[in-house]
Amino acid sequence: MDVAALLVDGYGRVAEEVARVLDGADAELLTARPDDANSIGWLVWHLTRVQDDHLADAFDVPQLWVADGWAERFGLALPVRDTGYGHSGDQVAAVVAGADLLRGYHEAVHARSVDLLGALEPAALDRVVDTRWDPPVTLGVRLVSVLADDLQHVGQAAYLRGILERARS
Repeated sequence: MDVAALLVDGYGRVAEEVARVLDGADAELLTARPDDANSIGWLVWHLTRVQDDHLADAFDVPQLWVADGWAERFGLALPVRDTGYGHSGDQVAAVVAGADLLRGYHEAVHARSVDLLGALEPAALDRVVDTRWDPPVTLGVRLVSVLADDLQHVGQAAYLRGILERARS
């Protein structure tokens, strides 16, 4: 398996889990925050924003959040470049969106990610994409970092959904 196929597979697993978490989710399920935890809606929004933001930066393309009008469709009272990093409880609670909107944004970001990753040559993974760290961050490290972060957040969302659904029954 080549590196592009490996990364496409990994990011595809995130997309599959996002679809599973959102399937049939109502507004109450998406916004519930037991013990002030991040909500399912916030987790899916955040992992999608991070993927959109970080891959756009790494591949020097515009974020779909802005370029394709997702920011306007969501209508959140947050700065347009916000990805959710460091959000307070009030900011988490302010991220309210339906399953269809979250799914649409994630599917758009995933499709673009597949396009970018599918054309990736192994030598490109060594390209430095962020010099603010020591050592500087390469494209390979950034792509694995985003994938790991997304998998953690979608796992949290799935776990939270299970807890909330058990509490309903």
